[in-house]
Amino acid sequence: MASMANAFASEKLKIRKARRGDAERIAQLSGELGYPATAAQIATRLRQLMPGSKHAVFIAESPDAGTGLIGWVHVSVAHLLESDIRAEVNGLVVAEGQRCAGAGAKLLEAAEEWARRRGCRATQCKLTSGDHARLYLWASSARLLPGKCGRFIVPG
Repeated sequence: MASMANAFASEKLKIRKARRGDAERIAQLSGELGYPATAAQIATRLRQLMPGSKHAVFIAESPDAGTGLIGWVHVSVAHLLESDIRAEVNGLVVAEGQRCAGAGAKLLEAAEEWARRRGCRATQCKLTSGDHARLYLWASSARLLPGKCGRFIVPG
C-alpha cells in the first residue's frame, strides 16, 4: 500500500527550473543535509548561475506538501581534458519527510535530460561516505556504472 501511495505522489510532482523566489526554501532544505546557508546567500548564488547555459537548478514541487517545494538538484556542464563533455550533479536535496517517494529520481531525470540537450555524454555525481541516501538513489538505478573515487557516472 505504501509503495502505491509513493507512486501516486511521484506522479503529481512538478519539476521546474528554480526561480529567485525559491531561495528561502532551498536554504532550508540545504540545511537539512548539513549545508547551512541563508536565503540571501542562496539568492546570490542563484543569480550567479542564472541565466546560464552551463548550469541549471531544478525544483520538485508537490501540491500535497505544505511548503510546495520539496527538493532541488543543481547540474552543470563540465568540459574536461580527460574525457568528453559531461554533466556534474553538484547538489541534490529532498525534504526529509518526502524522501523515497520519487522526487529524487524525477529531479535526476530532469538533470540528465538537460545534460543530454547540451551534448553531454554522461552525468556524474560525486558522493561522500556519508551520502547514504544519494548512494542508494543512484545505485538503485540499473543505468548506473560505478566510477572511480566515489563517483557514479550515468551514460548518456
